[in-house]
Amino acid sequence: MRLAIAIDGPAGAGKSTIAKIVGEKYNLMYINTGAMYRAVTLCAMNKGIKPENIYELCSLVDSLEMHFDKEKLILNGEDISSELTMPLISNNVSNYAAIPEVRVKLVQMQREISKKYNVIMDGRDIGTVVLKDANLKFFLTASAEQRAKRRFDELINRGIEVNYNTILEDIIKRDYIDTNREVDPLTKAEDAIEIDSSYLNIHGVVDVISKHIDELLKSNKI
Repeated sequence: MRLAIAIDGPAGAGKSTIAKIVGEKYNLMYINTGAMYRAVTLCAMNKGIKPENIYELCSLVDSLEMHFDKEKLILNGEDISSELTMPLISNNVSNYAAIPEVRVKLVQMQREISKKYNVIMDGRDIGTVVLKDANLKFFLTASAEQRAKRRFDELINRGIEVNYNTILEDIIKRDYIDTNREVDPLTKAEDAIEIDSSYLNIHGVVDVISKHIDELLKSNKI
């Protein structure tokens, strides 16, 4: 039986950073599902395809070849990782990710990967949709203000000029879209372990998750 770890939570909760660290620690393939939706958003916007153009979007998704090289997302042979966290993509990704036809195609990609490898995935609907039978599920959250500060600091450190209040407004807007969309809304799985990272640093969250993984491995249930 393969090991599958699911981490869900809202934008800016630190899911990707923490999932990467845990993946390296336990030799799991890290699948950043949010980056996959961001990649679709990037390509669609570059080609001028709007969210309401369902047929064109589906054709676009079918033309994409995505895989991960550690934390890098390789799209059609090109590393596009640095482009995926730009404010323009962050501000539009929820509109594309809410489209049922797009979600169906990407969820199928993600499930196929989990059948072949021991994985850790993070996103909005991993424990509730993509990996319903994951060995462990975590729901990572933090206050909107803390998440906005983290995103602000990240972008400033990369030399990108941004406004904290604008980021906070965008995060609150994304939270609303993600939790209220008709298809696969962001919600905590009933069997997920909730971790509020508002006042925990990265290593503190990793320690909490590692404790649960160690207990699972010792139990010989996988």
